[in-house]
Amino acid sequence: MTPTDIGSAYDQITHLWQSDKFNLANGIEAHKRALSFVKGRGKALDIGCGCTGRFIDFLQHEGFTPEGVDISDEMLRLAKQKHPDVTFHHQDICQWQPLEKYDFITAWDSIWHIPLAQQESVITKIINSLNEGGVFIFSFGGTEEPGEHTDSFMGPEVYYSSLGTNGFLSLLIKLGAVCKHLEYDQHPELHTYLIVQKR
Repeated sequence: MTPTDIGSAYDQITHLWQSDKFNLANGIEAHKRALSFVKGRGKALDIGCGCTGRFIDFLQHEGFTPEGVDISDEMLRLAKQKHPDVTFHHQDICQWQPLEKYDFITAWDSIWHIPLAQQESVITKIINSLNEGGVFIFSFGGTEEPGEHTDSFMGPEVYYSSLGTNGFLSLLIKLGAVCKHLEYDQHPELHTYLIVQKR
């Protein structure tokens, strides 16, 4: 599946995030931990921002000027309704080149949808888009080896990929980033998040 296919799939399931059953606290504690390493409070970027606006709200409250990027038309339409004064980019993160530098970048439950062959280039782009001392938090499938699969758990078929825990760590070390925190936060599920800081 291409990122465009993923965007079309997410266009069909925005109701899952608009439901009263969706936990708006999901990921917030991890982001609080990530912010404990941040020095600047300039621009921030939410990759795969979706429609809830919870990370946009959180970053604004913490003194950042946040932006969002997503490939889903419908997710962005809803996001803009909640935050009309925030800059949103309708882009494929695999192709998009940010023009700004950020003090904080989050990709929570999002970049695991990009093609496995493009994980390395996207992570490299993200690290290069940080200011010195900037922090990046992202969640991923904490597998032992690189892999990819599709499932229809949410309704439409959706693609996932991961470099695996050691694969991401090795890449980030090569890029000069410092691992600050790694956690399997939904053990025994493989949902994992990593906080790294640019030297």
